[in-house]
Amino acid sequence: MSGTTAKLLARHQFFQGARLAARRNPYRCLSCSAQNAQQQNTPPPPGQDAPKTTHFGFETIAEALKEQKVGAVFSSVASSYDTMNDLMSLGIHRLWKDYFVRNLNPGSNPLTSPSTTVQGWNILDIAGGTGDIAFRMLDHASTINNDAHTRVTVADINPDMLAEGRKRALETPYARSPRLSFVEANAEHLTNIPGNSIDLYTVAFGIRNFTNKDAALREAFRVLKPGGVFACLEFSKVNNSLFDAVYKRWSFGAIPLIGQLVAGDRDSYQYLVESIERFPSQTEFRDMIKDAGFLVPGRGWEDLTGGIAAIHKGVKPIKAQN
Repeated sequence: MSGTTAKLLARHQFFQGARLAARRNPYRCLSCSAQNAQQQNTPPPPGQDAPKTTHFGFETIAEALKEQKVGAVFSSVASSYDTMNDLMSLGIHRLWKDYFVRNLNPGSNPLTSPSTTVQGWNILDIAGGTGDIAFRMLDHASTINNDAHTRVTVADINPDMLAEGRKRALETPYARSPRLSFVEANAEHLTNIPGNSIDLYTVAFGIRNFTNKDAALREAFRVLKPGGVFACLEFSKVNNSLFDAVYKRWSFGAIPLIGQLVAGDRDSYQYLVESIERFPSQTEFRDMIKDAGFLVPGRGWEDLTGGIAAIHKGVKPIKAQN
């Protein structure tokens, strides 16, 4: 074999190997991941309906697969959940959660009648497996409003997150109390929650992972009592362009790498930052809440830390019927 032929053969093998590696490990950056996902969509054969699709971060996948893939992410990060939120929020998610609960003031809801408040609130905390919000709600009701009756049901689709919450509950006064319960449930189909039974529905850093957010909002509307409140704390859109550029550089450049170093799991952290980017804007999500039937107070949301996160609220009309 001549030297020229050998060089051509080596070059061919190099590029062939590169193409195979690219297919096995698609490049995932802020713009390239979205482009790669679009290129993966191929039309169905003639005469066949296209399967319903949704997004998993920047990937487009069959809708039926999202629940399983999201479940795998949160099973992976359940034991390091606080570390994950520290990375995602630059360490201030605890302050946001404290403010979220104080703002809702559980135990003294002015929208419910005095006879109802004597019995305490019935709170449903969705995607709250680790108990972060539930423990705060019960602490606030007990210590601020002297309410020993308010109770919280923590619902989560992921059994590993629920297991983490039950473990953490052992360090609180509520571990064996009827005021706190954990149930495995899908927010889009709350078949075990009766309609018109909940005073306050909360979801913190969870709804962006739902397959069908509109269905979850409709279920929230169904289970809430007339006058009940839907409250959501979620990562959102930064409202300052310079700050937004810095935050995105941190999110996409540093968080997956730190996830690899701290938790040995780059892919889960990559998905989480991509899921934030894909979540609707503040105005879009407000309109989704209104479309589900809720009345939206004021402009419908409150930005936290320049829009890194936002609190959204909706109220079920007093005369609403399911």
